[in-house]
Amino acid sequence: MRFLNKITHASHSLFPGGPFTASIQIRFKKPANTAQTRLETRTLDSKLDRLASHHRRLLLILGLYDVVAAKKRGPYVSVNLLSRWALHAGFDTLTAGEILRKYPHVFKVFTHPVRRNACCTFTSKFVELLKLEDEVFITMEDANVIKIRKILAMSENGRVHIHAIRLMRRELGLPENFRDSIIRKRSEVFRMVDLEVVELIEGAVSFTAEVEKWREREYREKWLSEFETKYAFPISFPTGFKIVAGFKEKLKNWQRLSYLKPYEKTESVRVRVRVRTCGGVERYEKRAVGIIHELLTLTEEKMMDVERLAHFRKDLGIMVNVRELLLKHPGIFYVATKGKSQIVFLREAYKGDCLVEANAVYGVRRRMLELMLLGCGNTTKRKDEDEDREAEGRGDDEVFHQNQNGRTPVKDGDFVIPILQNYFK
Repeated sequence: MRFLNKITHASHSLFPGGPFTASIQIRFKKPANTAQTRLETRTLDSKLDRLASHHRRLLLILGLYDVVAAKKRGPYVSVNLLSRWALHAGFDTLTAGEILRKYPHVFKVFTHPVRRNACCTFTSKFVELLKLEDEVFITMEDANVIKIRKILAMSENGRVHIHAIRLMRRELGLPENFRDSIIRKRSEVFRMVDLEVVELIEGAVSFTAEVEKWREREYREKWLSEFETKYAFPISFPTGFKIVAGFKEKLKNWQRLSYLKPYEKTESVRVRVRVRTCGGVERYEKRAVGIIHELLTLTEEKMMDVERLAHFRKDLGIMVNVRELLLKHPGIFYVATKGKSQIVFLREAYKGDCLVEANAVYGVRRRMLELMLLGCGNTTKRKDEDEDREAEGRGDDEVFHQNQNGRTPVKDGDFVIPILQNYFK
């Protein structure tokens, strides 16, 4: 009996499925290497993730402002109806009370003079920053014309859907009515093929990609050969990025790989097919990387939503999985997934969470973020400063001072009153 127990125990240890399944081959499933797995296993950048989270909140507040400002009765909304209005702007996790309590420097609560109910509107400081942003957009008309021309020059047939440009209007720094104020105004440059399609009517337009400036600088300053820099991209990996065996060699070969640059045009369909097939898919993907890189350099903050990039796939000829392509090159792009949206950053343009080369639009939006992130800090003091500024603007003779009981308005000469009161006691 003991002998039989030993035999059965040995058979179970040698053949887990039994002795009759010993000839069956066991195939082990290879680990999947998809966009989702790359997204889950990527090296995180805490500073860019935090900036993406703040940027998403700012976009929600701007969306709520667009909804409230479109009201006919005025740019305000009842506190009781704020939760319903906030849903249209994307605030699906915060109630009305949490929104007002979390951003006191953005929203202001007041009592309606007629209905006598609690209403909220946007603070004067926040509205001033929005007006300043619109003024900056107006002064950038020539630069915006060049941006649209570059986007059209990168397209396959010189045409782009206006809907795709409209979705990334804020990222490009375009005014709200850019179709009338820029495209239709510059009829010698653009032509409306359809209500939603714009075409570049100029002849030979020659543009140079922004990455070419970096390549020329690397060639001159670091004394690198043209073979090393002609098709290379700036690479900066996040802190903690693990370099596996063979990765450096693959990256070096990819940097040397030639590709069709964004503003270079294919002469025929045969050449276009050869770009996709001859030399493998890597050349075609590298061209897509170059187009996305150039598109990000045209934005004011060097970042945009990944979903909005997908609207340019057909017009710009990048028929690839955009998110998978971005995750495949962590040294060039970084995809932040804070919240529901995914934001892609151009890594070379950022140092920490600040833009290396700041501009006017970036400065205004940075001030909006600072105003939003103040929270409840110094709320009373800033409100007093705003009231003082408004009083000075009206030219009032009243002078406000701070005492133990709070802020009380006094006029010139009222300092005599307490002296007389003590005299007649």
